[in-house]
Amino acid sequence: MARGGQGLARVAVVVRAGAAPLWWLGVFAAGISVLVPGLTGRRIGVLAGTALFLVAAAVVAGVRRKRYTELARAAARAGKHDVLQDRWVTVRNWRRGHRWWLLLAFLAALGSGFAVPAAGGMLLAATGAGLWLRAAWIGRLERSEDALLWVRVDWLRRGGGPVGKRVRAYRATGVAAGDAAPGGGRRVALAAR
Repeated sequence: MARGGQGLARVAVVVRAGAAPLWWLGVFAAGISVLVPGLTGRRIGVLAGTALFLVAAAVVAGVRRKRYTELARAAARAGKHDVLQDRWVTVRNWRRGHRWWLLLAFLAALGSGFAVPAAGGMLLAATGAGLWLRAAWIGRLERSEDALLWVRVDWLRRGGGPVGKRVRAYRATGVAAGDAAPGGGRRVALAAR
């Protein structure tokens, strides 16, 4: 980076990056494992999976909100030499870095279907849904602060995610910066009038 600038990734995009793979792997694992009667039977497996889904989605969506809020309130403005990472680069890097964990989680969810059909897959899908909810909450936080939140890329590489121990501060930009909307979704291009 030129003149002391840092590579920055959007906090909401990092959170949201795992949502789609976890959701779809969970849906596939639940769909496949429900075909197996399992030890408990399908009905109990689906009921247990539904309860797990609701609880896990709520827990994942709400975890560490205080830390996100503290870092957001103390965020310093990004410098002119900081480099804002594109949304697709952030998503690609997260998924590459976690591909083996995703595969292991899918296999564990699939294997658990032999004991409790669909429950493991629904738990995995709930994690993805919870991450989407958390990213949406971060988007509301960004709108209330009227600033997009960024985290240094080198802190993400060391593990812990956007609220890990190594993350000491966020940087902030105006809401028009970067190629992702508040909450980490794709920015919708408005048609010219």
